[in-house]
Amino acid sequence: MIVDRFHILTGGPGSGKTTLLTVLEGPYFHIVPEVAREIIREQMAAGGTALPWKDQDLYTSLMLERSLESYQATLKQLQSNPNQHFFFDRGIPDTLCYATLTGQGISEDMNKAASIHRYNPTVFMLPPWKEIYTTDTERKQSWEEAVVTYEQLKATYTNYQYKVVEVPTGPPQQRSNFIIASLGL
Repeated sequence: MIVDRFHILTGGPGSGKTTLLTVLEGPYFHIVPEVAREIIREQMAAGGTALPWKDQDLYTSLMLERSLESYQATLKQLQSNPNQHFFFDRGIPDTLCYATLTGQGISEDMNKAASIHRYNPTVFMLPPWKEIYTTDTERKQSWEEAVVTYEQLKATYTNYQYKVVEVPTGPPQQRSNFIIASLGL
């Protein structure tokens, strides 16, 4: 099933996704938060091991599970408000990208999830932007890893038949205007 009102905003770490989503959020766009950061915060608070730097397999499994739950919950929201557009801070294919980057490979369950749970065919991708890139307690990747992640994201989304549209760097409002114009809204 393809849900045209489900839009993905993705990119490597530290590319300005969260800031841009804050600008996009409003009466026409509802934001669906990134599950990966949520998992990291929960695991760190609980002393858990499902973290990218501890147990990548468990972390990936939780990412897929939570991404599917998020998709289904948002589908219910769309049914009660069919005119709403939703922007996902990363989509199910991001989990597949992570599994590829960490050498786990894409399992049959991952492939099935990405093939069945479709988003708008156009995916907005933020390129690496060194001037704004920073690390923090949840984002530990180096700049070089951020660039490799971006390239793998582009390949993953393309492999799953999405059209990747690169959002130019610039002020958040300018980036938001680019996305809205690209959607024809």
